[in-house]
Amino acid sequence: MKLKLGIPKGSLQEASLGLFRRAGYEITVHPRSYFPASDDEEMECMLIRAQEMARYVEDGILDCGLTGRDWVLENQAEVAAVADLIYAKQTLGRVRWVLAVPERSPFQNVKDLEGKIIATELVKVTERYLGERGVKAKVEFSWGATEVKPPVLADAIVEVTETGSSLRANGLRILETVLESNTQFIANHAAWRDAWKRSKMETIVMLLRGAIEAAGKVGLMLNVRRADLDAVLAVLPALKRPTVSNLSDPEWVAVNTVIEEKTVREIIPRLKAANAQGIVEYPLNKIVV
Repeated sequence: MKLKLGIPKGSLQEASLGLFRRAGYEITVHPRSYFPASDDEEMECMLIRAQEMARYVEDGILDCGLTGRDWVLENQAEVAAVADLIYAKQTLGRVRWVLAVPERSPFQNVKDLEGKIIATELVKVTERYLGERGVKAKVEFSWGATEVKPPVLADAIVEVTETGSSLRANGLRILETVLESNTQFIANHAAWRDAWKRSKMETIVMLLRGAIEAAGKVGLMLNVRRADLDAVLAVLPALKRPTVSNLSDPEWVAVNTVIEEKTVREIIPRLKAANAQGIVEYPLNKIVV
């Protein structure tokens, strides 16, 4: 049997391929081909735009795929939301669809846009957002470069952002958050009911989550005399508790733990001062909790 998996093409593509790589799956994209090669013989991959992924999963053309929660809602797709995978193009976090206007615009909130023009890719979600607030405005589909449209081509935009830097660079300010979104692993309902496919998907999700959990973290191993163990443990923040193992010399133990990579340069000197020896830092691909 084969599991038909959709990989998001576009802004999420490289982040997704990198995540699969850390999870243990080597997926190779060939130029001008929409069918990447996978080193897992039980998996067939296809590159699909995130905006269209939910529709193809709903129709059963794909068994499962990765896309944004925003596009599931935009397509009103009937799919199984198997797991939230918190990663994006630039960061390991969520993204926001925000209502933005030019810096010098008089608009202060969504109600000020009554009768105005709003440009966005997320048309249906934006229309529902306006409707829930009793605002009637014209929502136009934007084919791209949405940030440059106000004030000449539109009065406001609804655009996705991770950090807000692109909006600020284009002289825009945020009025409100329309939707918070993240990457989701979604499945066709029939495929999710199939025992073999469900087990395969659950394994993939477990490993992808492990890769996300390991991002930005490293492992530390060190040796320390029992007499100095408490001082060393006081230095170490841990995922849960450090693992302490006996060594052949009964006066010594080995300590193994996981820490944030950005703290290593501060912690290693403190460990050395606490009489730790043989300190080894090593990279992590997955942490399965």
